[in-house]
Amino acid sequence: MKVKIFRIDKDLPLPIYETAGAVGFDLLARKTTEIEAGEIKLIPANVIVATPPGFALLVTSRSSTPRKKGLTQPHGLGVIDQDYCGSEDELKIQVHNFSGKKVTVERGEKIAQGLFVRCERAEFEEIEKVENQTRGGFGSTDS
Repeated sequence: MKVKIFRIDKDLPLPIYETAGAVGFDLLARKTTEIEAGEIKLIPANVIVATPPGFALLVTSRSSTPRKKGLTQPHGLGVIDQDYCGSEDELKIQVHNFSGKKVTVERGEKIAQGLFVRCERAEFEEIEKVENQTRGGFGSTDS
């Protein structure tokens, strides 16, 4: 699959898949960014990506980021729509500093990962009655 991508700062490399088996590609910080304890901040990721039709681009934390930096994504993951690819639509990584101290993300540092996922738009059909038996609600499969 070919994906159109625009780099804002040409001195930073394009995102890459680090291993042959990687499903996510690393996103880099375009600017050195300081995040105060408890703060939520956006880190520019240096790229504008034209997500192909039939796909969504998911942006999620790298597995080591919470442990190494004390940062997590407050919304769990970001969903980048197919039409978020205009001239001002740089990907930004939203992070929450839960570490209790100021954290610095350096320019060029790997801060998140992106994954392309196939998706379809649903056509909703409203029904008048739910026929299936209830499972018991939230947490119903817990022991």
